[in-house]
Amino acid sequence: MADGENDKLVLERFLPYRLSFLTNVISRKLARLYSEQFDITPHEWKVLANLSRHPNISAAKTGEKTAMDKVAVSRAIKGLCDKGLVHKVFSSEDRRRSVLNLTKKGGDIYHQIEPLVIEYENSLRDILSQEEQNQLDRLLSKLTTHVGG
Repeated sequence: MADGENDKLVLERFLPYRLSFLTNVISRKLARLYSEQFDITPHEWKVLANLSRHPNISAAKTGEKTAMDKVAVSRAIKGLCDKGLVHKVFSSEDRRRSVLNLTKKGGDIYHQIEPLVIEYENSLRDILSQEEQNQLDRLLSKLTTHVGG
Protein backbone atom coordinates (compact mmCIF):
# COMPACT_ATOMS: atom_id res chain seq x y z
CA MET A 1 0.00 0.00 0.00
CA ALA A 2 3.04 2.26 -0.02
CA ASP A 3 2.42 3.36 -3.60
CA GLY A 4 -0.63 5.40 -2.56
CA GLU A 5 -2.90 3.94 -5.24
CA ASN A 6 -4.18 1.20 -2.93
CA ASP A 7 -4.93 3.81 -0.24
CA LYS A 8 -7.58 5.51 -2.37
CA LEU A 9 -11.19 4.83 -1.70
CA VAL A 10 -13.01 3.10 -4.51
CA LEU A 11 -16.60 3.47 -3.44
CA GLU A 12 -17.90 0.48 -5.39
CA ARG A 13 -15.41 -1.77 -3.53
CA PHE A 14 -15.85 -0.11 -0.12
CA LEU A 15 -17.49 -2.74 2.11
CA PRO A 16 -19.77 -0.39 4.11
CA TYR A 17 -21.00 1.15 0.86
CA ARG A 18 -21.59 -2.24 -0.74
CA LEU A 19 -23.53 -3.51 2.28
CA SER A 20 -25.60 -0.32 2.42
CA PHE A 21 -26.26 -0.40 -1.32
CA LEU A 22 -27.39 -4.03 -1.18
CA THR A 23 -29.58 -3.34 1.85
CA ASN A 24 -31.21 -0.38 0.13
CA VAL A 25 -31.96 -2.34 -3.04
CA ILE A 26 -33.38 -5.27 -1.09
CA SER A 27 -35.43 -2.96 1.17
CA ARG A 28 -36.97 -1.21 -1.85
CA LYS A 29 -37.93 -4.52 -3.44
CA LEU A 30 -39.34 -5.82 -0.16
CA ALA A 31 -41.30 -2.61 0.35
CA ARG A 32 -43.04 -3.18 -2.98
CA LEU A 33 -44.40 -6.45 -1.57
CA TYR A 34 -46.25 -4.78 1.30
CA SER A 35 -46.35 -1.00 0.97
CA GLU A 36 -49.19 -0.55 -1.52
CA GLN A 37 -51.38 -3.46 -0.45
CA PHE A 38 -51.00 -2.92 3.31
CA ASP A 39 -50.01 0.79 3.54
CA ILE A 40 -46.89 -0.10 5.56
CA THR A 41 -43.56 1.74 5.32
CA PRO A 42 -40.23 -0.11 5.59
CA HIS A 43 -39.66 1.28 9.11
CA GLU A 44 -43.18 0.27 10.12
CA TRP A 45 -42.54 -3.21 8.73
CA LYS A 46 -39.39 -3.57 10.84
CA VAL A 47 -41.30 -2.57 13.97
CA LEU A 48 -44.27 -4.80 13.08
CA ALA A 49 -42.02 -7.82 12.50
CA ASN A 50 -40.07 -7.10 15.67
CA LEU A 51 -43.23 -6.87 17.79
CA SER A 52 -44.47 -10.13 16.33
CA ARG A 53 -41.28 -11.80 17.56
CA HIS A 54 -40.85 -9.79 20.79
CA PRO A 55 -44.20 -8.72 22.30
CA ASN A 56 -44.40 -6.49 25.37
CA ILE A 57 -41.27 -4.47 24.66
CA SER A 58 -40.56 -0.76 24.85
CA ALA A 59 -39.88 1.61 21.98
CA ALA A 60 -36.24 1.83 23.14
CA LYS A 61 -35.83 -1.97 22.99
CA THR A 62 -37.49 -1.96 19.57
CA GLY A 63 -34.90 0.56 18.43
CA GLU A 64 -32.09 -1.62 19.75
CA LYS A 65 -33.42 -4.74 18.06
CA THR A 66 -33.93 -3.01 14.70
CA ALA A 67 -30.86 -0.72 14.79
CA MET A 68 -33.19 2.16 13.90
CA ASP A 69 -32.74 5.61 15.40
CA LYS A 70 -35.19 6.94 18.00
CA VAL A 71 -36.94 9.30 15.59
CA ALA A 72 -37.56 6.57 12.99
CA VAL A 73 -38.82 4.18 15.68
CA SER A 74 -41.10 6.84 17.14
CA ARG A 75 -42.58 7.73 13.75
CA ALA A 76 -43.08 4.08 12.85
CA ILE A 77 -44.81 3.36 16.16
CA LYS A 78 -47.04 6.42 15.80
CA GLY A 79 -47.98 5.37 12.26
CA LEU A 80 -48.74 1.82 13.35
CA CYS A 81 -50.78 3.03 16.33
CA ASP A 82 -52.70 5.46 14.08
CA LYS A 83 -53.48 2.56 11.72
CA GLY A 84 -54.68 0.42 14.62
CA LEU A 85 -51.89 -2.14 14.16
CA VAL A 86 -50.02 -1.54 17.41
CA HIS A 87 -51.30 -0.97 20.91
CA LYS A 88 -49.20 1.14 23.28
CA VAL A 89 -49.81 1.01 27.04
CA PHE A 90 -47.81 2.33 29.96
CA SER A 91 -45.87 -0.24 31.95
CA SER A 92 -47.36 -1.12 35.33
CA GLU A 93 -43.82 -1.11 36.83
CA ASP A 94 -42.67 2.21 35.36
CA ARG A 95 -45.28 4.72 34.18
CA ARG A 96 -42.63 6.54 32.10
CA ARG A 97 -42.11 3.47 29.94
CA SER A 98 -44.62 2.22 27.41
CA VAL A 99 -45.07 -1.36 26.29
CA LEU A 100 -45.89 -2.20 22.67
CA ASN A 101 -47.91 -5.06 21.24
CA LEU A 102 -49.56 -5.89 17.95
CA THR A 103 -53.30 -5.54 17.84
CA LYS A 104 -55.33 -8.36 16.29
CA LYS A 105 -55.40 -6.36 13.06
CA GLY A 106 -51.62 -5.83 13.28
CA GLY A 107 -51.04 -9.55 13.81
CA ASP A 108 -53.34 -10.42 10.92
CA ILE A 109 -51.50 -8.05 8.56
CA TYR A 110 -48.12 -9.33 9.75
CA HIS A 111 -49.19 -12.91 9.00
CA GLN A 112 -50.27 -11.88 5.49
CA ILE A 113 -46.96 -10.14 4.80
CA GLU A 114 -44.73 -12.80 6.37
CA PRO A 115 -45.02 -15.39 3.55
CA LEU A 116 -44.35 -12.69 0.94
CA VAL A 117 -41.07 -11.62 2.54
CA ILE A 118 -40.04 -15.22 3.25
CA GLU A 119 -40.59 -16.05 -0.42
CA TYR A 120 -38.41 -13.07 -1.38
CA GLU A 121 -35.70 -14.17 1.07
CA ASN A 122 -35.84 -17.67 -0.42
CA SER A 123 -35.38 -16.23 -3.91
CA LEU A 124 -32.20 -14.52 -2.70
CA ARG A 125 -30.91 -17.62 -0.93
CA ASP A 126 -31.71 -19.83 -3.95
CA ILE A 127 -28.93 -18.22 -6.00
CA LEU A 128 -26.41 -19.42 -3.39
CA SER A 129 -25.34 -22.99 -2.74
CA GLN A 130 -25.97 -24.37 0.75
CA GLU A 131 -22.26 -23.94 1.50
CA GLU A 132 -22.41 -20.29 0.36
CA GLN A 133 -25.53 -19.68 2.46
CA ASN A 134 -23.78 -21.10 5.52
CA GLN A 135 -20.69 -19.04 4.80
CA LEU A 136 -22.76 -15.88 4.30
CA ASP A 137 -24.55 -16.46 7.61
CA ARG A 138 -21.21 -16.93 9.39
CA LEU A 139 -19.69 -13.84 7.77
CA LEU A 140 -22.69 -11.64 8.56
CA SER A 141 -22.68 -12.86 12.17
CA LYS A 142 -18.95 -12.19 12.42
CA LEU A 143 -19.29 -8.66 11.03
CA THR A 144 -22.32 -7.93 13.24
CA THR A 145 -20.43 -9.06 16.34
CA HIS A 146 -17.39 -7.00 15.35
CA VAL A 147 -19.36 -3.77 14.99
CA GLY A 148 -21.23 -4.40 18.23
CA GLY A 149 -24.66 -5.27 16.89
